[in-house]
Amino acid sequence: LDLDIDWSDLLKHAHVVSKTNPFWNELSASNPFVHDIAASNRNENNKYLSVLKEKPYLFSKVSSNRDSLASSGDELDIDCLLRKTSARRSGRSKSVSDFLDIIDNRRFNPCKTIPQKTIPSDITCLQNDREAYKMAWLNHRQLTRSCLDLEAMSHSPGWAQTQATDIHILCKLNHEGGSVHLPDSDINVHIPVGHVLPGEVQEVGLRAILNPPSSFNNELSSTVSPLIELTLSNLNTKEAIFLEVKVAAQVKNDPLSQVMSDIVCFFSFNKEGPFKKLGNCYTYQDTVQVKLTDLSHVMYAVIAVQANKLQPPATNVWDYVHRTVSVGIYGPKYIHPSFTAVFAVFGHNYIPGKLTICDIKKGGKNMPPVVFQLWGKHTFLLEKPQDLNISLVSCDPDFEVKMEDQSKNIKEEELKTGEMVRHQFLFSMLGCREMHFFVFLVQIKVLRSSQVMQFHVTTPDPAPKLSGIITRPKHLQKRKEIKSAPLFLIPTVKYPKFQDKILNVNTYGVALKTVLRQNKIDYLLEYFKGDTIALLGEDKVKAIGQTKIKEWYVGVLRKKVGLVHCKNIKVISKEQAMDTTDSELTTRSLVEQIVLPFKKLTYIYSVVLSTVSESVYDWRALSDVLGYSHMSLDDFNEAHGNKESDRVAHVVKRLKEDCHANKKKRLFLYELIIALLKIDCQGLVARLTQDTIILTSAVKLGKYWRELAEKLARLTKQQIEAYEVPHQGKSGAVALEMMWKPAYDFLYTWAAHYGDSYRDVLQDLQSALDKMKNPVTKQWRELTGTLILVNCMEVLRASAFSKIEEE
Repeated sequence: LDLDIDWSDLLKHAHVVSKTNPFWNELSASNPFVHDIAASNRNENNKYLSVLKEKPYLFSKVSSNRDSLASSGDELDIDCLLRKTSARRSGRSKSVSDFLDIIDNRRFNPCKTIPQKTIPSDITCLQNDREAYKMAWLNHRQLTRSCLDLEAMSHSPGWAQTQATDIHILCKLNHEGGSVHLPDSDINVHIPVGHVLPGEVQEVGLRAILNPPSSFNNELSSTVSPLIELTLSNLNTKEAIFLEVKVAAQVKNDPLSQVMSDIVCFFSFNKEGPFKKLGNCYTYQDTVQVKLTDLSHVMYAVIAVQANKLQPPATNVWDYVHRTVSVGIYGPKYIHPSFTAVFAVFGHNYIPGKLTICDIKKGGKNMPPVVFQLWGKHTFLLEKPQDLNISLVSCDPDFEVKMEDQSKNIKEEELKTGEMVRHQFLFSMLGCREMHFFVFLVQIKVLRSSQVMQFHVTTPDPAPKLSGIITRPKHLQKRKEIKSAPLFLIPTVKYPKFQDKILNVNTYGVALKTVLRQNKIDYLLEYFKGDTIALLGEDKVKAIGQTKIKEWYVGVLRKKVGLVHCKNIKVISKEQAMDTTDSELTTRSLVEQIVLPFKKLTYIYSVVLSTVSESVYDWRALSDVLGYSHMSLDDFNEAHGNKESDRVAHVVKRLKEDCHANKKKRLFLYELIIALLKIDCQGLVARLTQDTIILTSAVKLGKYWRELAEKLARLTKQQIEAYEVPHQGKSGAVALEMMWKPAYDFLYTWAAHYGDSYRDVLQDLQSALDKMKNPVTKQWRELTGTLILVNCMEVLRASAFSKIEEE
């Protein structure tokens, strides 16, 4: 866009104002339109240049550098943000959003792209109107910065998270053509080869407007896509373009529906219409492709399902199609002791990643517009428009939904309009406990039928304390317990090489009595009086023995790793030990023994696959330790993608297939955990250990999870029932074989309170299970085995890998 503007008139007037206004210098510090004027009075023209004068095309271009100080984005690098900046973008002008987003941006993602942010495309009228352009810029800035009520901000930092949300994709294509995809949607524009002449370019803009035209929603018609805005910069074209949209409906296969209804596309050059039906429309199931031949700089399209007429018993066009409804749960970027979640229903498939809410009220006052983040989404089939009941139930005893917000209704007429319908739910924290993320249940009931849809949503983390931002280390925060090599913030990770050698042990114990067990108990050592036992660390494990709970050391004797009762040994140093031959063990043997519990643990393959592929950054390192050193890049076809995570996933799938083909000798999870320990991914192993223990414990407990919930979290009968309601069958009770689901929901929520302290999770769970009336841990010892695993990680790292320099 041509935004070169003559500012001479304004400059002449401003010189007069600057001489008579005593606050001029202070005012200019926050107003980029008068920087250069104020500077001219101080002979510092080069230091204080107006943003628009220095970069007149600021809003029609997007910097490729995501950390640029000229960017209005919030995801800036902390080093870049805190260094000495120019006066035009001083460090003092950073908003709360800037700081909060920096902290949240913890993981290295070199492939991440940022949607382009522009002033609304209808800006041609501003080219020669300085005042109008100035107002447009200020309005954009008001959304982007945190210019809010400071009193409201002090009570809840979440209200300071506004930012520009009028985001659409803008791409430049040359003679070769290409495709433009709108993020978070199934909307694409295909530009064929030869669309523009060689040497010329076509700028394609794509945007989805949530509420389609109301005129297309009635008994005979219903919109099934958002209103799509398409902009082109070059009309000197030779080829048509194609719009491809996946819609929220599919015509039924019966002959009557096929004859009486059709999915069509309406097209206009104006947002308000009039719209005309296009003939070049091809439909395959729920995907519509439209050929656009009559082009303009700005165009609008919407897809709708239409019925010629209604033949009884049909009462609505919905009777002729399989219609899906999409819902989204939105909330603040960080949760607070009291926050609002928004439930939104869309009449199409497009669920935006961010939603601006303008009617939030707090303390009886209207709040400024707030941008909410997408927390979760769900799509379900709705045969006809009818009343819905929405309820949100907290699965965490520390949080509750406000009584009057626990249930909301959506009317049939609201669904027929095709517009977005939303309701607000206020969450609050009970008592003065430490903030933490939690899980809540969303339940959707169709009032005139027995149809019930439900899904779980996990909230984000609490807001970090702003006081610690400036003193935060420039690099990664250290993990609370074990650091894992893949967590270093570097583009390429070099995994250490596993060394098979004798363990380096500093502490030993001498047995004070002989312990031989008639009934052998897994993971407990047997020893004779006078035996020298190598102790793998000084930490103690609490676990049940033959009859009662005791404290144990993790020890090694005669090539076996296990627990030895603390009262049965005398601890001595390495120098005091006489003969340590029986207590020697290699690192290879240690790994194979401490991973034994994984042979019997229950796991979800898809979760393990995604977790490993996201956390391992070198497929070659993983394949080598798994015995696939012969693999090369030629083994990966296009289906595996070019991402490292896709290649890692392929290696894991290969292991799964090989183990499945030889079930008697090879176990998938056991071999995978051994491999991860051999490339020093101890943080990842700890995460997988906690996940599998929680799932297996839930399965083992069954209906006895209620007793455990009372011991661990002192849940009331009503709170226990709240966990079971989502899993009740038609009889109103939870089937015995399904009882593991509420148990899993509870344990998952309970473990989330511990953060990164996975050792405490495993130990507290072990202690609680041991104290039950009929402890499952008397027969099920795998939890004890995993406690041995996590207590051996430090000595394994010290012996099996060369020392890595720690920052």
